[in-house]
Amino acid sequence: MSVIITKMVNKLEPAIKKKAFAFLEKLSENDALPGLHIEPINNSADSRARTGRVDQGYRAVLFKLTTSGSVDYVFHGIWPHDEAIEVAKSAVLALNPISGVPEITAATTVPAGTAAEATPSPTVVTESDTAPSLLGSYGFTAKNLVDDLGLDVRLADRALAAPDEDGLLSVAGSAAADWQGLALVELASGSSIDDIKASLGLSEKPNEDTDSDEAIVRGLKGPAGQMSFAWIESNEELERVITEGDFGAWRVFLHPEQRAYVDKNYNGPARLSGGAGTGKTVVVLHRARALVRRQPTPRVLVTTYTTNLAKMLARDLRRLDPDLPMATTLGQHGAFVVGIDALAARIVKEAGLSIATAAESILGVATTEVSERTPHGAWTEAIAVAGQSLPTQLKSSAFFEEEYSAIVLPNRIVDKAQYLKVRRQGRGVALDRAKRTAVWDVIASYRATGRIYGRLDFDEVAALAAEWLNQRAAAGHNQPFDHVLVDEGQDLSPTRWQLLRAAVGEGPDDIFISEDSHQRIYGHRITLSQYGIRVVGRSRKLRLNYRTTAENLRWAMSVLDGGSFSDLEGEDEDHGYRSARKGPPPQLIRCGSLGDELDAVAATLKEWLKEGAVAPENVAVLVRDRSQQERVVNGLAERGVTVRSVDNEAIRPGQPVVMTMHRSKGTEFAKVVLFGVREGSIPAALRDQNYDEAAKADALLRERSLLYVAATRARDVLAVTWSGSPSPLIQD
Repeated sequence: MSVIITKMVNKLEPAIKKKAFAFLEKLSENDALPGLHIEPINNSADSRARTGRVDQGYRAVLFKLTTSGSVDYVFHGIWPHDEAIEVAKSAVLALNPISGVPEITAATTVPAGTAAEATPSPTVVTESDTAPSLLGSYGFTAKNLVDDLGLDVRLADRALAAPDEDGLLSVAGSAAADWQGLALVELASGSSIDDIKASLGLSEKPNEDTDSDEAIVRGLKGPAGQMSFAWIESNEELERVITEGDFGAWRVFLHPEQRAYVDKNYNGPARLSGGAGTGKTVVVLHRARALVRRQPTPRVLVTTYTTNLAKMLARDLRRLDPDLPMATTLGQHGAFVVGIDALAARIVKEAGLSIATAAESILGVATTEVSERTPHGAWTEAIAVAGQSLPTQLKSSAFFEEEYSAIVLPNRIVDKAQYLKVRRQGRGVALDRAKRTAVWDVIASYRATGRIYGRLDFDEVAALAAEWLNQRAAAGHNQPFDHVLVDEGQDLSPTRWQLLRAAVGEGPDDIFISEDSHQRIYGHRITLSQYGIRVVGRSRKLRLNYRTTAENLRWAMSVLDGGSFSDLEGEDEDHGYRSARKGPPPQLIRCGSLGDELDAVAATLKEWLKEGAVAPENVAVLVRDRSQQERVVNGLAERGVTVRSVDNEAIRPGQPVVMTMHRSKGTEFAKVVLFGVREGSIPAALRDQNYDEAAKADALLRERSLLYVAATRARDVLAVTWSGSPSPLIQD
């Protein structure tokens, strides 16, 4: 016996959730257990409708489906006793006659016949004779929406009356069926009906048999059906979905496009791009699970740039499937979740003394002293020691960091002669022979100091790990992984991509990448094909934001205006994303001083916490850097608001959190304050990028991306504060 839940389970009151879990847990074991009282409803619109006793005052509304060899229950919701009876009398579970998607609707009258008769047949509605509508300007008619797409008649009428995108999104948010709401969101962006059908996985026409329990079950298992109905496989999974509400819905409710990318087989590397909140990470997690589950001895690597993101990926993969085999060492079967730099360090450590041959290829010296990391400021020291011949504009640690990671290491340059000849493709600043010689003198000094202390920087370690794996493969050894999945790929540097290419053999489903160039806050622009990863013809994009409201998303996207973005294939990247959710507009709060700004934020947090609509840990204050983080934590404490400062540790329940914008990547909160968005703070000073106009422009692009990342952490409510003049990146 299976229990099929809907998103209504996320809307249950906290006091009801535990009782709901206990009820559904018993129901999944045996619907005849004492105390459940599963009962049909006299004169109900749908003969499948049942109610069950949750406690003295509440009953659950269910639909019983009986097929050959199975009895399943679709859970509709929980209401007070008398209300539940009325809901059960009018509720109908039926296939949409056009789209074939199962829907729960309310019959206006009790039908004399079957449940199918309770669902109004599509008819042509009358066009609104009010002001011109958005859909009307696109050329859509009532017949298109109802007879061709299958929208509810009343919903279609309201959609055709919506004058603009905001009005249409409001209508979409009121749709009783998830797929119909998303169809309206797609229509608002100008998508054709055929495109919407393909996106949602809608059938051309359901079979004639649309009323049987077997037909309903088939529909529930279809792509669009699984967007609203989830088959719960265990009591543990049921408890997680109920207790975590909207924040846990990603485990079971996937958009058909997301599900397609989870299950699709590729003949080589594949890339999935999309804006913040479009579900790229969800696809990575579900795809990792699917790859592990579909093979007897899988070795699946899941990796990303930062340690914090890697920890969150590991946590969420365990939450998705607690029984999934998790690897802890290289070559072990299961999902191995680790940050890219930690992966490189493990490979170098496993290499032992044999790393010397790789070091000779990368550094020109066969060293085995590779365990220590280069400290911050090493390039500044090397410039001071050996940079006397450098032009003033090149005396920049940022220039050398990028030159070294983008040109020297990927091309395995070990001496001056090689550097004088290498092509510096993509580097904005031109270097003649004399300048190259001066630059190499600094690089040689940097490497010499590293050898003395046995230090390597993270890009060097990645290059060594990649070279060692390539040497082993040339000697006939297998790569350590069968599949590699990369989250937030836009932040990886060339040597890290070379490492990933070396970690898995070329073949079907070898590398799967999720990325968003708008969220590139660490790395520099690169093109994957330069590092042996060719995704031409295997790139797709997600455009629907599931996290952020349309109002917050619109504000976040405005931060990107004026910037020119390119994806990992070197193509121009637009930022035409849309949200299916409505909410209040962002609050823009100008303050006269830092003290006034802290007063305003303290008052805002107190108001949010007093409302009690969200848990305290789902409220966040995001700041530009750690010095500001400490100032805000102390300032709020002085104003009677206790918050928790979060750096590398996980977010714990009980208090609002304060973290840097960089640290916030990969998180989401119900309500967010962006603190200190003022001139001089963001964008930060870019003095170290003055060696080249292109470098300065790219650094400014990363500042835009950082503010965009921070703004899109907010699910529902966003407030932006500053004192003095606002950041030039925002519109006051």
